[in-house]
Amino acid sequence: MLQSRALVIALILLLSTTLPEVHSKSIFEKDRRDWLVIPDAIAAYIYEAVNKMSPKVGQFLADAAQTQAVVVTRNFLIRETTKLSILAEQLMEKIKNLWYTKVLGY
Repeated sequence: MLQSRALVIALILLLSTTLPEVHSKSIFEKDRRDWLVIPDAIAAYIYEAVNKMSPKVGQFLADAAQTQAVVVTRNFLIRETTKLSILAEQLMEKIKNLWYTKVLGY
């Protein structure tokens, strides 16, 4: 019974947290190349919900996010996804140019 109440409270707190409250950037920004916005927003949701329930556990999560292994992994992912994003944008430009020149004849 106590576990189900705790779960309900955690879900209510999690769902009541909004993106502006965690200062996350919009996923749909036109110039946005960072594909890690979604995982960062999810991590912020989890942190805010946990921190509201137990500041001690919230502090543990914040400390765990600053460990060397997490920081190195996150930086690697940022570098690689940025490269992929640039390549995807270049590919889209080439496809768009082919469409306009070869198919539509502009």
